[in-house]
Amino acid sequence: MASYVQMSIRSISTKKVYNLRLTSNESLEGVNLAREEYEFSYIDGMGYHFMNPDTYEDITVSPEIVEPVKDYLMEGNIYILLFTDETVVSVELPAAITMEVAEAPEGVKGDSANNVYKSATMTTGLVVQVPLFIKPGEKISVKTEDGSYLGRVN
Repeated sequence: MASYVQMSIRSISTKKVYNLRLTSNESLEGVNLAREEYEFSYIDGMGYHFMNPDTYEDITVSPEIVEPVKDYLMEGNIYILLFTDETVVSVELPAAITMEVAEAPEGVKGDSANNVYKSATMTTGLVVQVPLFIKPGEKISVKTEDGSYLGRVN
């Protein structure tokens, strides 16, 4: 009688989760992963440029890989790049990030009795629901998991 191993695995590139059922004598090939800190530098026609703060090495990451996190990228901030076989497969964000409000409509007076929110656009293009008192030019903390407002930053 053969025994089975059931597992869930996640694709690095698509982030999809797959359920596998293997017999005990089947095997999977492992993947070597490395996480390294890089500073986001700039965007050009070739892609998104990140610099290693220790070696000053410049790495260009394709727009397809950066697409899910592009609205959180700000020049000079440190991000974690996930490598497999010396190829960048993912950009990981910190739990929260400080962003500057570029546009925010005026709050309506008298609406402050309830927790009322308005849409504000950050300098990166990300739209965040913020309290009525937030004005353009202010810095706020944004939760990167869901893009929600955490608070003002001084």
